[in-house]
Amino acid sequence: MAETEGGAVTRRKRPVQRLLSANHSPPEPEKPRREAELRCHRIQESLLSSASGFSNYRGVLNWCVIMLVLGNARLFLENIIKYGILVDPIQVVSLFLKDPYSWPSLCLVLASNIFILGSLQLERRLASGGVPERVGLFLYTIILSSILCIPVLVVFTVPSITPVGAVFALSVYTILFLKLFSYKDVNLWCRERRRTQVRALGRTQSVPLIQRSSGDAGKQSGVMYPGNLSHRDIYYFMFAPTLCYELNFPRSSRIRKRFLLRRLVEMLFIMQLLVGLIQQWMVPAIQNSMKPFRDMDYSRIIERLLKLAVPNHLIWLIFFYWFFHSSMNFVAELLRFGDREFYRDWWNSETVTYFWQNWNIPVHKWCIRHFYKPMMKCGVPKWAAQTAVFFASAFFHEYLVSVPLKMFRLWAFMGMMSQIPLAWFVGRFLRGNYGNAAVWISLIIGQPVAVLMYVHDYYILNYGISS
Repeated sequence: MAETEGGAVTRRKRPVQRLLSANHSPPEPEKPRREAELRCHRIQESLLSSASGFSNYRGVLNWCVIMLVLGNARLFLENIIKYGILVDPIQVVSLFLKDPYSWPSLCLVLASNIFILGSLQLERRLASGGVPERVGLFLYTIILSSILCIPVLVVFTVPSITPVGAVFALSVYTILFLKLFSYKDVNLWCRERRRTQVRALGRTQSVPLIQRSSGDAGKQSGVMYPGNLSHRDIYYFMFAPTLCYELNFPRSSRIRKRFLLRRLVEMLFIMQLLVGLIQQWMVPAIQNSMKPFRDMDYSRIIERLLKLAVPNHLIWLIFFYWFFHSSMNFVAELLRFGDREFYRDWWNSETVTYFWQNWNIPVHKWCIRHFYKPMMKCGVPKWAAQTAVFFASAFFHEYLVSVPLKMFRLWAFMGMMSQIPLAWFVGRFLRGNYGNAAVWISLIIGQPVAVLMYVHDYYILNYGISS
């Protein structure tokens, strides 16, 4: 009975075991699992090594920004405690005007319309054949030379013009020089192309004043040479945020009012911020640097230089954003100017050449189009053409500093020309992050050196050694 019952019990348990075996898989072999537990290492690089391929440093970037804000906040608080509030918006007006009844800088800017209208009339005579090309080139040489020379004469002969007002006027005339140079070249290329077409046809070809491109009604109409020789066209080019002339600029479909308002608010706020930082931070640092320069105390000079480097570089970065992003985008949006590439990623520059090619796109395009490529077509070696571009840039840097200060020290010129050997050294011996660090160091240290040299010489020249 027990056996029968035991057998019955045994027979009743077997279906249960089969059910459990169906629901649960058999245990895995323990040997592979034990080997996986024994091995916990593999060949790999540390994250901070370049060979690791890791690129997500967002946390480090946030940390750098926080440390930068805290460090500058401490310096700014120390400045307030030491000097008090130095910000005075009314003082800015005196930088432009000595005599409230005299506006020499503004009058000089308004007088630039003479050169604009003169260039337009000359182009019309050249298009109609009333003026030969050689005579037109001679007259353009006079116009462009006068644009650079007349402001210099005004600055040195009119005592009421201030250095800041002179910088503003000379900047306008420098932009005018570059724009009219491009205007001359493009119209010359149009005349040459038209003469080529006439010779190819073998007969006289009359070109309509304005010829519009065929297409849908919604598409923009194109203007053909010489239909571009109008007051509206040349003044649009004068105000457009570009230095390179075209007969038909790319245009946006409409004016975005919210975008325009944001840029306007940025312009007004950042302008006040720049004025405040210069008055509160830069001016005391520069004034405290005069005595070490006078005493030739080199250790103190280096200390003052490094102290000045922080506010100078911060102000330069803020100015870059104000001018190249806020201001130029505001003007472009107002004029519906389509090309908004005013700068590229210059902050990633691993070579000095890359920085100068990408931080100021309007000037870079002008140099390539009207200076570098024409020299290359004439057979000038590449290195000589690049050196000539740096030389021209150095001339205009010195022109915009020495003339307003009424002294010639060539610090800006030598600073620009020193970029040539620096570019060779960085491109030859430094790569990647090391090259980028070298570019940043040259920007942070180079500018304060030039500022201190000019301010020191200006004070010595105008106020004497005792000041």
